[in-house]
Amino acid sequence: MIPEVFGIPIEGGDWSEIEREREAMQNRPYWIVTANPEILLEARRDATYAETVRQADYRTVDGVGLWAVLRVRGYRTTRYTGMAFAERLMEQAATRGERVGMMGGSFGVADRAATAMRTRYPSLVVHAEAGGRVDRDGSDDLAGEEARHRLGLFAPDVLLVAFGHPKQERWIQRYLHEFPSVKVVVGVGGTLDVWAGAISRAPRWMQRVGIEWVWRLIQEPRRIGRIWRAVVVFPLRALFSDKKIPSKTRG
Repeated sequence: MIPEVFGIPIEGGDWSEIEREREAMQNRPYWIVTANPEILLEARRDATYAETVRQADYRTVDGVGLWAVLRVRGYRTTRYTGMAFAERLMEQAATRGERVGMMGGSFGVADRAATAMRTRYPSLVVHAEAGGRVDRDGSDDLAGEEARHRLGLFAPDVLLVAFGHPKQERWIQRYLHEFPSVKVVVGVGGTLDVWAGAISRAPRWMQRVGIEWVWRLIQEPRRIGRIWRAVVVFPLRALFSDKKIPSKTRG
């Protein structure tokens, strides 16, 4: 049985399971959401966004808070930060000869992120677009329309969308049909900022114990509200307010 948090199914499998699911897709893109506490709290608040997240094909466990909540309820899942998941996709794309499209980030971020990935994986073929202004419903402006056109001509196999939630999931829902070449698509939030060097990544020991949020707070104190909701509000609501997580070991 797949667990649910606030009515959102969380598959939370390991890489081999994700690959099996991806390979089972027949001539359509595989949409992955790296589910974290912020995404799930937004889905709890906004029913239309919850429906968007449910329409994805697979949801990974991103965030130690979500992993811990599921573990308390008897589910053993694999935790992938959005960053780690995106990097695994890049490594795989370079090995398979897949073309990667990047969309989003502030001015210049996508280009610098693409350059960093080309340096790390010389065989990787990447096309980056900043996109235009994206509204909360996922719609974009003329600059975004032009960016989508250029990206479509590039014909990516892998598409990373970095507008932050809930915009990136709604953008994917709205425009994915314009990219028939795409085999896998995922919203990556601030990943491109880290690859571009705009934000430094937490030390490895922080990553291992699941407290990257401390490092992020040190760099960006203005995120205190978001971090409070993810670290404190989410587990309390998920454990004591959500009645849709059955206490049964995942089999």
